[in-house]
Amino acid sequence: MKTAYLYVRVSTDEQKRKGYSLPEQEDRLLKYCEYNNIAVKGIYREDYSAKNFNRPEWKKLIATVRSKPKEEKNILFIKWDRFSRNTEYAYEMIGMLRKYKTTAMAIDQPIDFSVPESTVMLAVYLSVPESENSRRAMNTANGIRRAKQMGRYPSRAPMGFINLTTVDGKKIIAPKQPEAGIIRWVFHQLAKNVHRVEDVRKMADGRGLKCSQSHFFRLIRNPVYCGLIPIKLNSQEQHMVKGIHDPLISEALFYEVQRIITTRRKVTAKKDDLKAMFFLKGTLVCPLCKRNICGSFSQGKTKRYPYYHCYGRCKTRINAPFLNDRYQRKLQQMVLSGNAVDLFNRILEDWNTNTQKAEYLQERNMVVRRLNEQESILSQGRKLFVAAILKLDDYTELKSECRAKSKCLKRELSNINVKLRNIDKQGQLGNGPFVDIFQGFPGLDTADRKHLASLIPPLKVDFQTGDISLDLNGALSKILLTKRKAKKQ
Repeated sequence: MKTAYLYVRVSTDEQKRKGYSLPEQEDRLLKYCEYNNIAVKGIYREDYSAKNFNRPEWKKLIATVRSKPKEEKNILFIKWDRFSRNTEYAYEMIGMLRKYKTTAMAIDQPIDFSVPESTVMLAVYLSVPESENSRRAMNTANGIRRAKQMGRYPSRAPMGFINLTTVDGKKIIAPKQPEAGIIRWVFHQLAKNVHRVEDVRKMADGRGLKCSQSHFFRLIRNPVYCGLIPIKLNSQEQHMVKGIHDPLISEALFYEVQRIITTRRKVTAKKDDLKAMFFLKGTLVCPLCKRNICGSFSQGKTKRYPYYHCYGRCKTRINAPFLNDRYQRKLQQMVLSGNAVDLFNRILEDWNTNTQKAEYLQERNMVVRRLNEQESILSQGRKLFVAAILKLDDYTELKSECRAKSKCLKRELSNINVKLRNIDKQGQLGNGPFVDIFQGFPGLDTADRKHLASLIPPLKVDFQTGDISLDLNGALSKILLTKRKAKKQ
């Protein structure tokens, strides 16, 4: 009696287009073996693409074949497209099977390898599936190109965006928090040209943007973030189309960052360290000779010490970290006045946060209702499947579609919840009698510290004790108070 191993394979798209299913193929092969008096030694079921032979079940089948090199064996399948959809790999695999005395055969497309002319039919059987794959890939590429020309982003959403489906079934991308906010912050930091790109990546990682170095460099070069979608004309040229999605940054900011990251940096790491340490430089004046105070490191016996100092003969100087700390403490004693808090609350009311919150709540209720509908559909399908009314293939397809829609809806729900939390945080601004707006000063980067020091410079500095006072102009003096004065109010 002859023996054979049965191999059945489907891919998701083929199940939908041609109605292939694993049970149907298996049933036909078993009937064929029974009619031809062939003993079945094993059945291998696969749910994988046939573009190559890197398939789990096929690897198991080959391992079984190799374990019996002297025994003549047969592998049966329905058609040659179940075996392979790549002519080159198919011929290579057929040659390898011959070494192990194994014959591959399609019951619907039989080939007699003892007849030389039959190889012509084999070439036809193998080339037709490959041409189908090539045509399908071409149609897919054309569809993606047409979608991009219409301003849609049909591929997987880049970091900071999520894929959504509109009510009319169109695929779109929308900002996803908190990643979108961090990426916006990244572009603004790069535009300042203060830190190296790798330093900005590490700071973004600390804020929660988990991204490898190579991925980060691709991210900051992606024009999708400024609302543009690239379309390749050839291997070297491409043109941009205005996308229908909401951009995270402006086009001007994006191209400014591209100019900076493609230009050789003039700011070295050493200069970055100097700027970070001496951010008060340019705002300090020597109390004796009235010259501008500079900053540098003094070499000690074991290490270097940073000092703010005067280049004149008066030799005025003070430890830089000590003065920086005194400035920070003085700054953190300032809070918003009650009138300023009231003004900001009115601005928030004018922004109509209550109306926007109501809209988000309505959207969330709609998404929750659609999620419940998907769960109900899946539950009904499960009952029909248990009652043998719904076939396995139909139930599997239904379950896959419900899960895909539910996953998309859950992402949309998460995005809405983030927006609602942001509105609640904004509404909590005036809950206290005053607001500490400088408590986050230690987390500011060097450029922001220097900018803040230029807005609120130190007015009187005692280079002996480190006592310091701040110079508040007319406008700032009306909205900033010390905590002691704010409590009295």
